[in-house]
Amino acid sequence: MTTHHSTCQEPPRRRRGALRRTTAPVAAGTAMALLLAACGGGGVGGGGVSDAEFNEGETAIVNPSDETGGTLRYAISADFDSPDPGNTYYAFSWNFSRYYARTLLTYTEAPGEQGIELQPDLAEELPQGNDDSTEWTLRIKQGLRYEDGSEITAEDVKYAIARSNFGDQALPNGPKYFVDLLADSDDYEGPYANDDDPLAGFDGIETPDDHTLIFHLNKSFAEFPYVLIQPQTAPVPADADRGEQYQSQVVSSGPYKFDGEYRPGVSLHLERNEEWDASTDPVRRALPDRIEVELGVDQNEIDQRLVNGELDVDLGGTGVGPAMKGTVITDEDQRHNVDNPQTSTLRYLNINTVMEPLDDVACRQAIMYAADRDALQRAWGGDTGGDIATQIMPGSLPGADPSMDLYPSDDNKGDLEMAQEKLEECGQPDGFSTAIGARADRPADVSTAEALQQALARVNIETEIKQYPSDTYTNTQAGSPSFVADNDLGLTVYGWAPDWASGYGFMSKILDGDAIQDAGNANISELDDDQINEWFDEVVAVEDADERASIYTRIDERAMEEAAILPAVFERTVLYRPANLTNVYYHAGYSMYDYMALGTTGD
Repeated sequence: MTTHHSTCQEPPRRRRGALRRTTAPVAAGTAMALLLAACGGGGVGGGGVSDAEFNEGETAIVNPSDETGGTLRYAISADFDSPDPGNTYYAFSWNFSRYYARTLLTYTEAPGEQGIELQPDLAEELPQGNDDSTEWTLRIKQGLRYEDGSEITAEDVKYAIARSNFGDQALPNGPKYFVDLLADSDDYEGPYANDDDPLAGFDGIETPDDHTLIFHLNKSFAEFPYVLIQPQTAPVPADADRGEQYQSQVVSSGPYKFDGEYRPGVSLHLERNEEWDASTDPVRRALPDRIEVELGVDQNEIDQRLVNGELDVDLGGTGVGPAMKGTVITDEDQRHNVDNPQTSTLRYLNINTVMEPLDDVACRQAIMYAADRDALQRAWGGDTGGDIATQIMPGSLPGADPSMDLYPSDDNKGDLEMAQEKLEECGQPDGFSTAIGARADRPADVSTAEALQQALARVNIETEIKQYPSDTYTNTQAGSPSFVADNDLGLTVYGWAPDWASGYGFMSKILDGDAIQDAGNANISELDDDQINEWFDEVVAVEDADERASIYTRIDERAMEEAAILPAVFERTVLYRPANLTNVYYHAGYSMYDYMALGTTGD
């Protein structure tokens, strides 16, 4: 087990080892208090940013403080896919939504590997499973209230899961683990099909009283507690639900509530929720009086305003853009305000497996061989932007094999002879054409597409780059198989972080054929391989963690053989923390700063 360092002195500079999974509850409020004390914390002066070191926030809390008040200012170059907790899949949105949406379980508030340990949030304690992990029971705390003072009940959680997962009108964004796992729910048409009794026929979740939830699964699933950290488990009162329009005014169960309506592409402002009871909440420090988010701000402007102290946090959590990255890393006056953590995020390109001629594995393998990995890494900022990836699973996950390299080449520039052989094998000796999809407002995505375009041109694979906005990309463009087909998007730039820290939590939604869906699809390559599907079905019932890890290794290797994903880098973000930002640390569960811990001195 890797030692967790909680001091602010001489933090280790090495990469973290394998993330430890646990189901033991942690008193995060106590853990944070101990960390603050160890860092000389409590007051603004204890361990301030001026004393911090480069990359200290990867393993320790920088500028610890318990000072309350002020406004925390966020900005992002795009928009939320949705601020509705039941309708989101972006990591930053999962992180941010915790300001106003409490979930059944959550991660511990701590840097390092302790941050991916589970603990109760709405729940009184961690769920109890039966002998074969097909039934899980938990109780939610009594006395929890929404912003209007009404009580939060177990049925509100059941309703939230129903609206985001089931029926033709289910919310399009976000994973659908509950659809796959809950028993006796195949015929349930969702809450919008029956106005009189929206939960009629939804038998996969039982609520025998106002505070008890019993999840009945259709198969053994040893990792089920990790599903309960999802924002989809944040309660929703049925009488307030307006489908996709609920995002305009989400009813708060957390320490903050919407101040006015969410304005897509413009802003979202939060103010304190006076009905929130801090004594029931182990992970939300709720230090600022107000949270303000600006949407659709140019990335270069965000970066400059961060450095100038006019903003506190880049909401996207992916780090400063290319123009600022080199400056803050090398400038000694700025470097101590920078963290450059190794994340669990893979930046990659999907290779569509059903579109001609890419439906032939040899044509897909030609792309793998022709890719210039060195150029792909440079598109992400070189060594500070990420480590070259030759497999799918990040090295921090059990079962990852960093030695895996099925498409080697000298200097990572590509093997053009092998690429040509594969083109001949798939009947395309003169090459072919396709399109590359990318998010227009993410410069590194566009640079990645351009790097691959140039590399593939060397073997006469001609590509057109098509750019789309981030807020619709994962649902309407790349996430829609019909749109992908209609627009010849044989290749799409993408990024993925674990839904939880295991091979299943990382790979199932992007590689399992059963995960393919009509909208909000994350298996964008549309890989539907019988062997991989069988392994995913098998691994959920395996109790032994080492045996599960070995299956995840086989899945990774098989997917690379099938050339469904072209890995680019395991991302290193360059995160900038202004001098007034307090309690700053990188959270392994969200692959960015922990937004719930942050405060501001107002300096």
